[in-house]
Amino acid sequence: MAQSSDPDPRLHRTLRLISGAAAHLTAFTFTIYIACVSQLGASLFSWHPVLMSLAFFFMTEAILVLSPDSSLLRSFSRKARVRAHWALQLLSTLCAILGLSIIYYNKVVHEKPHFSTWHGLLGLLTVLWALVQNASGVTLLYPKLVQRWTLSTRKLYHATSGLLGYLLACTSLFLGMCSLWFSAHVTGASWYICALCPLLTGLVVMNQVSNAYLYRKRSQS
Repeated sequence: MAQSSDPDPRLHRTLRLISGAAAHLTAFTFTIYIACVSQLGASLFSWHPVLMSLAFFFMTEAILVLSPDSSLLRSFSRKARVRAHWALQLLSTLCAILGLSIIYYNKVVHEKPHFSTWHGLLGLLTVLWALVQNASGVTLLYPKLVQRWTLSTRKLYHATSGLLGYLLACTSLFLGMCSLWFSAHVTGASWYICALCPLLTGLVVMNQVSNAYLYRKRSQS
């Protein structure tokens, strides 16, 4: 029987609990802060950063709700947490689509070019990735739709693809902070604190997804 290579599993679990709590708090606080900075309703554009930060928040929660260490619904059944994952991911995608539609229309109104920056291009790619990821999730709910791979293999692919999509979202969010609008409204130490938010949540999600799916798959092989 193979022995665990983890010298102190309790310590590592405690660290994952703390980092998960930090990710929840960071995503929530960042979303509230962006809503305040954007002055929601002051202009059509003000809806774009708010909706995109909401999409980021819901995406973070959708992933962490399945984490054995950081889920806010740990006492619920696996089936209930999967349903919550789906609901949160759908909310994230809807917010992202609305945010993308608003910025597209805003550029039409002001006769500005579309997807002319890395932020815009990566943001579009992230939304498209989320749509494909949602579609792939349907095959996990209804396994008979795709029988080419085993269910466990599809779960691994879904988790890996979801992690890549989340890292795309983090990168797109960071590039948005480099925009002229954000740099004009958030300056000094506040800018650096905001820039750390996607970095922190990205590291936490990457660690927890790796521990929950990728590492487990390797240890079983």
